[in-house]
Amino acid sequence: MSQRPLILVTNDDGIFAPGITALAKIASKFGDIVVVAPDKPQSGMGHAITINSTIRIQKSHYHKALMEYSCSGTPVDCVKMAVNHILKKRPDLVISGINHGSNSSINVIYSGTMSAAIEGALEGTPSIGFSLCDYSIEADFSQAEKFIEKIIEQTLKSGMPKGVCLNVNIPKLKAEDIKGIKVVRQAKANWVERFDERKDPYGRDYYWLTGEFVNFEPESLDTDEWALSNGYISVVPTQADLTAHSVLKEFNFS
Repeated sequence: MSQRPLILVTNDDGIFAPGITALAKIASKFGDIVVVAPDKPQSGMGHAITINSTIRIQKSHYHKALMEYSCSGTPVDCVKMAVNHILKKRPDLVISGINHGSNSSINVIYSGTMSAAIEGALEGTPSIGFSLCDYSIEADFSQAEKFIEKIIEQTLKSGMPKGVCLNVNIPKLKAEDIKGIKVVRQAKANWVERFDERKDPYGRDYYWLTGEFVNFEPESLDTDEWALSNGYISVVPTQADLTAHSVLKEFNFS
């Protein structure tokens, strides 16, 4: 190990996804990188962990990393495996992504990308999840490179409060059209969902989840959805604590 910062890179789109290739390349400018990522896409896994089957890891050489492994488990499994088994010291930074598609607002709770970053924070390491609001396999991650560099550099320099990670979402814009970076809160939004009922060739019913994303506060100027809609990169400080602190005193069962 060198004296450069040790950076763990993971994602939920799989070790061969273009987004993690872009993120590993950017991170290598700031430290020694170790890649531990799922061996297949794991989008929408949230904070799932593997408990009823085995986890396998296999050395890989796809990225120019100090060490690199594909993992049969979830994104959270990847972080746990890296921190508790593969690495001989704690990483200085955990970064996850770059995700194909937004993880803003309510999407954060479903996101494997962000759950990996949250797990990094639970392990006591500064952690960041990066997402680009473009679902295309041909998404151009280079447009956000200088902004990602700035966020990584500042985090390595200043650290992060214990238990907190950053949820970074990048609009689908050319670099010159991105207005800057805004630190904001998570918008109040939800998916209005339905299950599309279909039939397979044998006449049996099956279902496909679909829905519409609804922002319940489109006029609020301090949310991630507003920032993204107005050409800014949104940064939301995020934590695992789901306690509704504002209403604790409203409940009394004594």
